[in-house]
Amino acid sequence: MPMPEWLRIRRSSDAGVSDAALWTKCPSCSEVLYRRDLAANLDVCPKCAHHFRMHAFDRIASIVDGDFTEIGADVLPLDPLGWADKRPYPAKLEADRQKSGLTEGVVTGLAKIGGFDVALGVMDFYFRGGTMGSVVGERITRLLEAARSASLPCVLFTASGGARMEEGMLALMQMAKTTAAVTRFIEAGNFMLVVLTDPTTGGVSASFAFQADVIVAEPKAMIGFAGRRVIEQTIRQKLPDQFQTAEFLLEKGHIDMVVDRRELRATLIRLFEYAAAGRRVTGSNGAVRTVPTGVDTQ
Repeated sequence: MPMPEWLRIRRSSDAGVSDAALWTKCPSCSEVLYRRDLAANLDVCPKCAHHFRMHAFDRIASIVDGDFTEIGADVLPLDPLGWADKRPYPAKLEADRQKSGLTEGVVTGLAKIGGFDVALGVMDFYFRGGTMGSVVGERITRLLEAARSASLPCVLFTASGGARMEEGMLALMQMAKTTAAVTRFIEAGNFMLVVLTDPTTGGVSASFAFQADVIVAEPKAMIGFAGRRVIEQTIRQKLPDQFQTAEFLLEKGHIDMVVDRRELRATLIRLFEYAAAGRRVTGSNGAVRTVPTGVDTQ
């Protein structure tokens, strides 16, 4: 649906929120913030620049020109393993639908950013911790296939706690599935960009999150595979304080840039411009790609 309409619906749903819920405290500097002011600042603390986690449609609204046409919304999760826990898996899914307003942990579709037609996927940590199950993998794969068919650049925002345990091996298979989809997309000569947000961990970080031509991250985002405590207990060493932060990965050469959310839309547009005017590269399969000038393709 058109994004302005979605925003009107969202704002009208906030009308009954209590006064206490209209305020929040920054977990970094403890500043008490008015939620509407925080939202106007793209969920970035105006005092210390702490980046709060964003809902998927808020993220989309902050970067697209106007409309957003969703892809894969009809692909919905099932309960393939009949998962038994304190609550059945379908009950967990329904609770997250009510809480987040989403049907799954990723929203995918087509939009314009700075006049450029793009395929856009945004993961949402508020739906089952952004875990990647069969539907998340399928939606991302369908997005990449649609972008490949239309020769569109693809932008993926990651936010994930890893694979979804309630789907077992079917969830783990999405790593190979999305990786193969990215490979087909890039080998066809298309430009891909990933934005890592807090947190990006587990199977997502081990698959499509690090396969793009350009990898951007938000400040202080936690990015890694296994948890810090697990790694320290395994190697029996104390890790650096900045370990698994966006800044640490930039220092070690694992990502290309760290960008403040308030500057992200302008940065994306500039990268699309570079890609459109970039150098042409022939891949191992003979496909010709155009990538931004200065991006290492080796």
